[in-house]
Parts: sequence; structure tokens; C-alpha cells
Amino acid sequence: MKKEVFNLPNTLTMMRVLAAPIVVFLLYLEMWFQFRLGSYAAFGIYFLACITDFFDGRIARQQNLITNLGKFLDPLADKLLISSVFIMLVRLGPEWRVPAWIVIIIVCRELAVTGMRAVAAEMGEVVAADKLGKAKTLAQSLAGGFLIFHYPILGFDPKPVGQGLLWLALALTVISGGNYLYDFYKKWIVTTD
Repeated sequence: MKKEVFNLPNTLTMMRVLAAPIVVFLLYLEMWFQFRLGSYAAFGIYFLACITDFFDGRIARQQNLITNLGKFLDPLADKLLISSVFIMLVRLGPEWRVPAWIVIIIVCRELAVTGMRAVAAEMGEVVAADKLGKAKTLAQSLAGGFLIFHYPILGFDPKPVGQGLLWLALALTVISGGNYLYDFYKKWIVTTD
């Protein structure tokens, strides 16, 4: 069990979980003190955390370190990081242009899929992320990054890009969530009747 818990991919995933409160704290510095460096530092930590998502999966596949814990923890880490960031972006106010209703849909989808995964785990199954789920996570991660960075730099304004990606993330969130729930219904509900 120790080997499974402390392998490199799982450690990278756990670092992503730990990054969420740090990013939230840095965004609070932005909110309380109009501390622009808070946004930049939050972006830096967030960016590094998102990069670990790419490497943990790649390392796990290359070194045959895929574990049930990793399959469960990886999407959970994504959800914690993304949800924390989007909730903070709403909290930062209208200037950041992140509508609360979009964040509510994203967070509710994440909770629903996590609940479905818990039920599947109880039945002895681990539901790993599919391609739509991975595309959703990528769109959400990119949207979060552009929206955290927020301030124009060298004539480039990241807000419109972040907002466009947020709408794409919303669409993928709804579609992939519906897909997971439909597959869950077909596989575990219908077959047990």
C-alpha cells in the first residue's frame, strides 16, 4: 500500500491538491490589498499545478504506476483546484467577469460525477476520466489560467480569451457530465434491475 500511495504520479497529484489553498490565499491577497503580484503568484502556482496533471498521468503510464488510488485522486485533485479557483474568481467581483451561475453549474457537475464515482467504487469499479472529461478539464484549466492572470500585459488582454474558454468549458462540462451519468445509469442502474 505504501508503494502505491507514495509513487511519483500520486505525489504529483497530491501536490495539486495542496496547491488549491495556496492559490486561494494568493487571490485573497489580490482582493484585500489590490496586490497585483497576488494574481501573478497565484497564476504561477496554478500553472505549475496544472502541469503536474499532464506529467502525473504520463509518468504513471510510462512506468506502469497506474493505481486505483491515482485513478480516483487525479480527477478529484482537478476538481478541487478548478472549483476553488472559479469560486474565488466569482468572489473577486464583476471586474473579473466570471458569472456565478456558470461556476454553480461547473461545481454541481463535479459533485455529481464525484458522487457517481463513489457509488461505482462501492460496487468495486473505478471510473477513470474519459476523453470528454479530459477535454473539459483542459478547457477549465486554460480558462482559469487566463482569468487568474487577468491583467493586460504587453498589449495582450487575457480576459476575453479566458471568458471564451470559460464558455467552452461550460459546454464541455455539461456534455461530459451528461455522458458520465448516462454511462453510469446504463452500466450500474439498468443492469442491477
